[in-house]
Amino acid sequence: RRHSIFHNPKIMKAKGILYLIPNVLVLETGQDIMAPVVKNVIANTSHYLVEDFRTVRRYISSLKLGVKLEEVHLEKLDKKTPEIQLKKLLAPLLKGHDVGIISEAGCPGIADPGANAVALAHKLGIKVVPLPGPSSMFMALMGSGFNGQSFTFNGYLPIDRKDRVQAIKELEAKSIRENTTQMFMETPFRNNRMLEDLLANLSSNTLLCIASNITGADEMIQTKKVADWRKKHPDLHKIPAVFLIHHS
Repeated sequence: RRHSIFHNPKIMKAKGILYLIPNVLVLETGQDIMAPVVKNVIANTSHYLVEDFRTVRRYISSLKLGVKLEEVHLEKLDKKTPEIQLKKLLAPLLKGHDVGIISEAGCPGIADPGANAVALAHKLGIKVVPLPGPSSMFMALMGSGFNGQSFTFNGYLPIDRKDRVQAIKELEAKSIRENTTQMFMETPFRNNRMLEDLLANLSSNTLLCIASNITGADEMIQTKKVADWRKKHPDLHKIPAVFLIHHS
């Protein structure tokens, strides 16, 4: 059924293709957000490595592609998956089946599981095809107005407050020293504490971009000086957000 540069049904493949399939950042936005090539691959793929079964079933169902979920094979791939298990998970590829990796949200391998499986696929001579889709980190960077030539995504900062404050100060110093954009995120229920620490410890003239609920109806991407955020700042409790700082 697939008609694209990715697959010709008349050609028998010795090995399948490993597709890195983006997931939505906000539930029920797939119809509007996902590119036709993503929908096409999902419509024609029956083997997946996923971070969460329920999330992926809900995602595939929301695209209304006519996929019969009972015929879809899902295997778990998360940050706890041991490397010794990866070869077993990639076995369908060696038999000629295409396999898709879908993480909880956004793009696999970017602040989400998938990189180890991709690395093994390359070693096994399996073709890897990343598909275009929403990435909260890159969309936040695009909307921030900060340096997009030199930037670092730092993942999650330390949970311990003393260590977190130290990390914030070090990232600000690095941004000043190297003229780089520093990005990081936090678990949504700890976002307000993160914001409090940012406003208390960053220089008043440092620019802070807050990007929350990206692609959602209430999406917010705003860049202001820390001094201005201190006057009025949003409630980010349980709202997915990315934080960016820049001080040249």
